[in-house]
Amino acid sequence: MNLLEYEAKEIAKKYHIPVPPGVLIEEPGQVQQAIDELGLPVVLKAQVPVAGRGKAGGVKLARDPDEAYEIAEELFEKEIKGYPVYSILVEKAANIQRELYLSFTLDRANRRVVMLASGEGGMEIEELAKEKPEAIIKLPIEPEIGLKAHEVREVGKKIGLSGNCLRSFEQIAKSMYKIFMDYDADLVESNPLAITDQGMMALDFRMIIDDNAIFRHPEFEAARERELRGAEKIAAKRGFFYVELDGDIGIIGNGAGLTMATMDVVNYYGGRPANFLDIGGGARRERVKEAVKVLLENPRVKVIFVNIFGGITLASEVALGIVAALQESPVKKPIVARVVGTAEEEGRKILQEAGIPLFESMDEAAKEAVRLAKEVA
Repeated sequence: MNLLEYEAKEIAKKYHIPVPPGVLIEEPGQVQQAIDELGLPVVLKAQVPVAGRGKAGGVKLARDPDEAYEIAEELFEKEIKGYPVYSILVEKAANIQRELYLSFTLDRANRRVVMLASGEGGMEIEELAKEKPEAIIKLPIEPEIGLKAHEVREVGKKIGLSGNCLRSFEQIAKSMYKIFMDYDADLVESNPLAITDQGMMALDFRMIIDDNAIFRHPEFEAARERELRGAEKIAAKRGFFYVELDGDIGIIGNGAGLTMATMDVVNYYGGRPANFLDIGGGARRERVKEAVKVLLENPRVKVIFVNIFGGITLASEVALGIVAALQESPVKKPIVARVVGTAEEEGRKILQEAGIPLFESMDEAAKEAVRLAKEVA
C-alpha cells in the first residue's frame, strides 16, 4: 500500500528525519492560510498514492498568493494517473544546493534488504538505472546484522559527501532503515534527499507498506481503498482480485498463473491487457457473471478474452455466467473464449449457441482478441 506523502513525512519526523515545513489543505481557499504560516515561495504537491506526480503535473512552484491559489484550483480539478486529488501538501520551497537519492527496498532475488544511493537525485530511479547505472550504489544488508554505520559512511563518500553532510546522511539512512523494518515496508525512499542552506532534508519521502502486513498497522487499514481506481473499486466490492492496467483487452482467467500467461500471450501478439482478473478455482456462474460485468462496465475495455482451464471450475458454469452477463448488461462488447477441461463439451455448446467465438488454442484466441481490439473504434 502506498502512503500519501504527508503520511510518510509524519512518520519521517517521528524518526528525526528533517523534512520541509508544510501544511495540508483540502480546498483552494485554505492556501492563503498555508502561505501565512510558511511564507513564499511554496511548492504545492498533489497527494495521490502513486509515483511520478511531477511528470504528471502534480507538483508546482508558486511565487505569490494568486499563483498559489490558481495552482491549487487546477490541482484539485486534476486526475493524476487515474486518482482524483483530495488534498494538497503546501511546503516552503527549499534552497537546493544538491540533490541525492536514497532508498531501502527488497532484493527478492537475494532475499534481503538493499540500500540504494546516488549522488544524482531528483529523477526517476528507473531512468537513472537505465541511463547511468554506474551512478547508483547498492548496499546489500545482512538480515542477521542489520545496517552497519561504517558501510553507510563508505556509500556516502562514494556519492561525494563529507563532513556534516556525511554525518547527516548516515543518520538519515539509519532512520530510514529503522522505518523500513518497523513498518514492514516494501520501499522507503527519499528522492530527492537534498542538501539545502538549512542542512540535509528529505524534500520528498515515499513509503510502500507490504499489503500482507497491514494487520500489524491498523492505522492504515481504512486507507487501503483509496488506492483502488474505477473498476478496481467495483471488483473489490464483488470480491475479485483485480488489477487495473493501461490496455484495452479485458482478461479473465482462473488461477494467477493462467491469468498472467494470458496477459503475456496478448502482449506477444501486439495487444495491451486492460487488467488482471482471476476468478479463482471452483467459480460458479454468478461469480463469472459478475467478473464479466466488471469488464463490460469498464469504458477502456474494447474486447474481453476469457481463458479458462477447468479442473474444479466447471466450463459449463463459466459459459452460463458469460451468457448471463451479456443478457443482463446494457453494454455489449465482443468476447473471445477459450474454455477447456471439466464439462468442456457442455460449456462449448452453451457459448456456441450464444454466438461467442471459441478457440482451443490460447494463441489463436489471443490473436483474435488483438484483431478485434484494433477494429473496435
